[in-house]
Amino acid sequence: MIEYFRTEVLTAWSELKKLDFKTVFILLTSAVITFVSIAFGSPSFYYDHFGTDKLLSRIYWFLADGFIMFAIPAVLIRFVLKEKLSDYGFRLGDVRFGVVTSVLFLAVMVVVIIVISGTKEFMNAYPQGGKKAGESLSMFVIYELCILIYMLGWEFFWRGYMLFGLKPRFGYYSVFIQMIPFFILHKGKPELELFASIFAGIILGLQALRSGSFIYCWILHWIVMLLIDSLSILRSSGAI
Repeated sequence: MIEYFRTEVLTAWSELKKLDFKTVFILLTSAVITFVSIAFGSPSFYYDHFGTDKLLSRIYWFLADGFIMFAIPAVLIRFVLKEKLSDYGFRLGDVRFGVVTSVLFLAVMVVVIIVISGTKEFMNAYPQGGKKAGESLSMFVIYELCILIYMLGWEFFWRGYMLFGLKPRFGYYSVFIQMIPFFILHKGKPELELFASIFAGIILGLQALRSGSFIYCWILHWIVMLLIDSLSILRSSGAI
């Protein structure tokens, strides 16, 4: 029995030594960063340690999670992998492709958003900070700027760190790999948005790899959220 387990351990160790360090590192640290994000950068963490205000809990979430998802990968890229952030999409890349595809995608999304923003499910879900997020223009601007920071971390993590980090080993399969956790983390959102995140993750992943940049995904994702919040507030107030 001892010899059997010894053989199994040696076989497993032999196989593990064949694995590519960077690929394993990206996959493991992506899981760890996601855990840190959920454990320390969520509204529930704010409720448990700071207060019960819904708007402030979301602002905390956007800022804390944006920092976690950007800063940790950036440090790992620079000091562990010894690579540049530009290797992970933190550059403009193919500007023409990035801008054209963003405009096309946004044109489609505007129509979709106009339709879905009128549903009760979306009006109840957005803005995520509640009605206080739209009580004044200044508050709304601050709120949306916090989302901009959040989206920087979100897009850099999925469409930068994970996508470009896995590309050398998996090529365009990395688009589908990063789409899966991206989709799962939309749990709790309106069902239509949850389902659509499958295709959004693929489209944004393809755009990032082809353009060589996650910047367009970042700005595009933020504009979509800005439109959803704006229309939800206008509809709930009876302005439109």
